[in-house]
Amino acid sequence: MDHSTIEPLNRVFFQLGPITIYWYAVFIMSGVALGLFLAIREGKRVGISPEFFYDLVTYGLPISIICARLYYVLFNLNYYLANPGDIIKIWQGGLAIHGGVIGATIFGYIFCKKRKMTFWLVADIAGSSFIIAQAIGRFGNFMNQEAHGGVVPGATLDAQREFLQSLFIPDFIVNNMYINGAYYHPTFLYESLWNVAGFLIIVFILRKLSGLLIGEIAAFYAIWYSIGRYFIEGMRTDSLMLTESIRVAQFISIVTIVVVLIAVILRRVMKKDLVFYRSFYQHPVLKKLENE
Repeated sequence: MDHSTIEPLNRVFFQLGPITIYWYAVFIMSGVALGLFLAIREGKRVGISPEFFYDLVTYGLPISIICARLYYVLFNLNYYLANPGDIIKIWQGGLAIHGGVIGATIFGYIFCKKRKMTFWLVADIAGSSFIIAQAIGRFGNFMNQEAHGGVVPGATLDAQREFLQSLFIPDFIVNNMYINGAYYHPTFLYESLWNVAGFLIIVFILRKLSGLLIGEIAAFYAIWYSIGRYFIEGMRTDSLMLTESIRVAQFISIVTIVVVLIAVILRRVMKKDLVFYRSFYQHPVLKKLENE
């Protein structure tokens, strides 16, 4: 195969004059839209109005994006101090998920307090929305040919390509992982699939458990995502670094796992705020009568 003929996918989704929309933005917003749809659907089952989630996303999304960007800029401060004009160029990538989640959590807590809504119930719903939105959003990294891993095993390009194909990865992904004369691990795909698996566990297993407390789906999301992110981050070549040997995402992942596990265990042992998730579910017959 003549690998030199492989062209990267076009990063531009739509262009009309000075208006350019990138695939990066399309995938991120598609993830947000699906997450909002699922949150509204689950919200109806636990008695939260769609308007609550519309308002939450309307105000919270810009804050999350700003926080995700500031987080990324903070850990690349030397570059952005030298190139301040690049700070606003989010279409080139550079949105740190951890920064976005931190910003969304703080805003969500304040928002729930103001609306007199149970924060942990909302966090549970948001956790399932976040994880599937992240799964979709990672394809924005794919279109930008970023957030990939190192060069895959293989002494030749043909061997490298065969390695990726042996993982049953579609050719369009394999082709876009051919970067600067070598094939790289599609870590965006690994993380995306990990997140999809976590989403399915939430929807088809956790939500059906009668003994699940509010806040524990959010806890599962935090731990599940952190486990996957820790191992996948070790494969990446563009990690934000805390020190020369410590990756920021791996450090945050370990801290998150430890803190969340301790919180969940202590809550169970101390029997504090033992409110069950399914206690909020509205019986379908009652809901039908309410709407008549």
